[in-house]
Parts: sequence; structure tokens; C-alpha cells
Amino acid sequence: MLLNKTKGKLIAEKVRLAESSWEKLKGLMFEGGEKFDYALVFVLKRESIINATIHMMFVFFPIDVVYLNRDKKVVDVVKNLKPFISSGAPKKPSKYFIELPAGKSDGIKVGDELKW
Repeated sequence: MLLNKTKGKLIAEKVRLAESSWEKLKGLMFEGGEKFDYALVFVLKRESIINATIHMMFVFFPIDVVYLNRDKKVVDVVKNLKPFISSGAPKKPSKYFIELPAGKSDGIKVGDELKW
């Protein structure tokens, strides 16, 4: 489960980790939007802006993205990235980022600590 530790609020009951190169490369590409009812957590080797930049090619539905530093504190939230035409990059280096169904990041603010 994904929890906003700062606010004591449940964000998502289901969590999947993208740790391998293949899992990170695939992300949500070719996924059906009706099946996306979980938080997809990407674990990067080091904090970076470039490595945490995402694209929406072959993702068929809008998503929210939450970027976190090595301490799992939110450094940026990007809402409602559009399919095929959007890309997202954090404002600060990130060690983790979480892809969520659009609207699920409501209430998450910079500085909040998340836990999974």
C-alpha cells in the first residue's frame, strides 16, 4: 500500500515496483487504463532529473506522477499528463517516482513523506 506518512492518508491499496531495466522501460506502455488501479513505483539507481524524466508514448490514458528524493519526500507533483503528447521531468533530482491514475495525487504536496 502507498501511504502519505505526513498526512496519515492512504493513496493506493496496491503498489507495484519497477526495479529492473525492463520494468522501467515498459512502465505503463500498452497497459489498459481500466487495469491501472495501483501505484507504479520506479526505483532509480541515484537521484537525478534526467533519469527521472518520463514520456507518455504508448500510454493510452492520463496519469499523475509524484517525484521523491532519497528520503522518500516529495520534491514535485505533475498532474494529468496526457497520453502520447506529454513528458514529465521533476523540478529537483529524484530517486523514486510514482505513476498514479489521474487525480490520485490530489492532496500530495511537496515535502510530504510517502511510504510503501
